[in-house]
Order: sequence, then structure tokens, then C-alpha cells
Amino acid sequence: MLSERINRIQPSPTLAVSAQAKALRAAGEDVISFDVGEPDFDTPTHIKQAAIEALLEGETKYTAAAGLPKLKQAVCDKLRRENRLKYTPDQIVVSCGGKHSLYNIFQSILNPGDEVIIPAPYWVSYPDQVLLADGVPVILHAGQEQNFKITPQQLDDCLKSHPRVKAVVINSPSNPTGAVYSPDTLKEMCRVLENYPQVLVISDEVYEHMVYEPHRQWSVAQYSDEFRERVCLVHSCSKTYSMTGWRIGWTSSSPELAKAMSKLQSQSTSNPTTFAQYGAIAALEGEIDSAMMAEFEHRGKVMRELLNDIPGFECARPEGAFYLFPNISSFGLTSEQFCTQLLEQKKVAAVHGSAFGAEGYLRLSYATSDEIIAKGVSRLAEFCATLKK
Repeated sequence: MLSERINRIQPSPTLAVSAQAKALRAAGEDVISFDVGEPDFDTPTHIKQAAIEALLEGETKYTAAAGLPKLKQAVCDKLRRENRLKYTPDQIVVSCGGKHSLYNIFQSILNPGDEVIIPAPYWVSYPDQVLLADGVPVILHAGQEQNFKITPQQLDDCLKSHPRVKAVVINSPSNPTGAVYSPDTLKEMCRVLENYPQVLVISDEVYEHMVYEPHRQWSVAQYSDEFRERVCLVHSCSKTYSMTGWRIGWTSSSPELAKAMSKLQSQSTSNPTTFAQYGAIAALEGEIDSAMMAEFEHRGKVMRELLNDIPGFECARPEGAFYLFPNISSFGLTSEQFCTQLLEQKKVAAVHGSAFGAEGYLRLSYATSDEIIAKGVSRLAEFCATLKK
């Protein structure tokens, strides 16, 4: 009865772990969540107030499928102000979050058998969304020895050996590793990609404001005006403005691709929630909370130091986002076994590295307080001690 397409994919592992943790918590268990990929800060008041005012003023009807013109203009203004990029509203498609934006991209560009290069470790939804669009994920591994970042030479070699590649995904800062590609490395990748003009570049930049010194954010769309025509940027309000539940994201692309994605969205979800779009306008026109960004950097440092005190743990310094990706291969369990037993025995929720294409690791979110970090890592250390016996 079910389609072959739906049987190709698995439920989101991150959402599955979150659901388990919530169920245990509802049953009265004291669960510590290092699995959640969302800021623990509340949405800023001025953003909530803008949505409330929109509701009170009757902004509860349909908008254009690709989003409010005022919001699309706010996105263009943001891209010019923050990224030094010139886009027009007809190049912007506002969707129900970054995940929806990515879904629109793959559905709009892929034919059966088209390949998409996905560096691993990867965000869990990339491969499955490619499969849903009848495409073929081509996984390009980048290990800890290269700071979880593929090299321009790896990219070139992969493109040479896979003539059906339609797109390559770049995610910087990275979920799950926190890795940030340097501007120089990204420019080298752009030079490689200049030799493959048929390949679209999908640049997932939803963590763009969470970059720690001395690293800095740079977008491949900045490489040249000509190159920008084959780049599709993905942004979101979720992380920067702590608006995960609002479900507002957008793509910035060529007018041709934007028109195609708008057409797709008109036949699927129609517009994103109207009053949430007004909140997004307030977010983009307001200030970014630098204190929240500084707090994430502090928490990452605290958690990494605590983790590296656990015998057998090996944890690299995060360069951005709010995740740590420690190596747990010395404990003799698969990453899924490790996370399952950790949740069962110590009530600490984490996501296994195999979900991100990296067996032997686990993803820990430090989007929580210092107190909870200390408590959770203490339980993690107790669990690891039992494995060492």
C-alpha cells in the first residue's frame, strides 16, 4: 500500500531521541537532554510582540505562497547588510523552516538517479531528503584528523568520478560537528566547482551567527556574481533568533529556481504561517542578541573541558554552532548502543554518531545551562566508568 519512496527513508533520529526523552520526562524521570538542536533562550520580546500585533490586526489570512513581500524585502536587506550580497525579492522563497527549504530545493532540482554530494558527518535530513526526491546521496567522508571538513581535492576527485552529480551540499557552521570552513578553503572549493558548471551549490548557513574566534563566516555566494547564480542559500530564524517553533526559513537563489520552488510550495504547504512571518520581519529588522552567542561559546568551552576529563573521551574544540562531537570509539559499543544505554541507565539523552554518518561519535548539544551541563556530564562520566570496568 505504501510508496517505495516513503519506505526508502527512516524517521529523523534526532526527533526520535527527543521523543524518547520527553516520554521519560512525562513519566516523572529526571532526564537531561543533550539531544535538542535548539537554543534554550526564549524568543526576544519584540519578535513575539510583532506577531501578537499582527494577530490583533487581523493578519490571519493567506499570503503569497513564497511569503510576504515585506518579509522577502527584509531578507534582501539582511543579505546586503550582513553578507554583502545583492538579491531581489523574486529570488527569495520563505518556507516553514530551513528543513522545508531544503526539501523544496531537492524536489525542484533532482531527477531520478541524479546524485548529490553530501559531506559526512552530515545533518540527518540531507540524505533522506535526496532519497525522497529520487536522487542518490554520494557521501564524502571527512574524519576527525581533518577536523570533519572535506578538502577541495576530495571534492574534485568525487566530482570526477561521479558524472551524474547535480548538487553539492555545504554546511558551515556544521551540524553536528560545529566545524567552520575558512574563507580560503571555501574559495578553493569554488575554484574546483568552476570546472563543473552543471553542479548547483546548496549552502546551508542556518548557524551563520554562531561562529567562534578566530574563525569567521564566509558564504560561497560571495565568491563572484557569476558563481552566485548557481548557489542556493538556506537560512532560518530558528537558531539566531531562538525561533525554532515558529517554522520560518528561506532560500536565496536564481530567479529560475526560486520560481520553481514557489510553484512547488503553492501546491504543497502554500504560505508559511502569516503572523509568524510578521515576527520574522521584526527579527530581521532588529538586533542580534550578541549575549546569547557569547553564552553559547562559554558553554561549549565548559562542556568540552568537562568531557575531556573523562578517561577515554576525545573531544575537539567547537568552531561554531552549539554542538560537541566527541569520539567514543574506545568504549567498545556502537554509538547507538552507547546512547541507548546512557539514556536507559543515566537518563541522559544524546544522539548517536551513526545518525550523522559518523560511527564512533555522539552529538551533544550544549544549548542548556552550566548547571545542567555539569550534572549531565557527571552522569556521563559515571556511565563511562562502568564501561571501563
